Amino acid sequence: MKKHSLAIIGCGKLSHIVADAWITGLLPDYHITGAYSRTHKTTRRFVDKLNDQVPQTKAIACNSMEELLDLEADFIVEAAAPVVVKEWAIPALQRGSSLVLLSIGALADEAFYDEVKKTASENGRRIHLVSGSIGGFDVLRTISLMEKAKVSFHTEKGPDSLKDTAVYREDLQAEKQVVFEGNAAEAIALFPTKVNVAVAASLATNGPENIDVSITSTPGYTGDRHKISVKSEQIDALIDIYSKTSEIAGWSVVHTLRNITSPIVF
Repeated sequence: MKKHSLAIIGCGKLSHIVADAWITGLLPDYHITGAYSRTHKTTRRFVDKLNDQVPQTKAIACNSMEELLDLEADFIVEAAAPVVVKEWAIPALQRGSSLVLLSIGALADEAFYDEVKKTASENGRRIHLVSGSIGGFDVLRTISLMEKAKVSFHTEKGPDSLKDTAVYREDLQAEKQVVFEGNAAEAIALFPTKVNVAVAASLATNGPENIDVSITSTPGYTGDRHKISVKSEQIDALIDIYSKTSEIAGWSVVHTLRNITSPIVF
């Protein structure tokens, strides 16, 4: 059986989880053809690992996004940032690649969301939104199809994870505080790499501008806790997930890729 070609954008920790899963045989329906990241040294290290572990791979360490798109992979896995998605998603779809996205925050931009959806449809491609560290997409989507619902999303983080954002202050190291309250569109604008999961939950339900998002900073807190509350006339659902590390997001990509080719889909 012919294998699907797979390319990867972003060669950090999450992509290494996907690579390790492929090397150990958990993704037997795919052949990794190449990878790209902002730093070529990082890309080279990632690709060398693939080629050393599975010599017949012959994956390419791409020097540019254009070079990666020229591979015309059946699927492109993105593990970079929302701004990167906005740069290459449209041309990738136009060249015949389906997308597996972790940086779902890019789709909080309604105009971009509509353009991506239209381009995918016109080219017979699909965009797979990875549930990452929250899960529960099936429940969220099902309730939103049933009836109108009120949706809220709350995240608890340690202050160190907020150091590169506009809300960080030194007093967060000493006192638990709510550092953000708003909607998902506002959240992703303020925290471009921190709340992709909130945007994902919003797209599965009421849209980025129609769910309440809050972020709490807790001194000494390790990892992330995400709580999604959905209340409708018939359903009251709570998704509450704690992750000590971000590894679950990488494994969620593996799960998504397996579902794409599996005769039985969970």
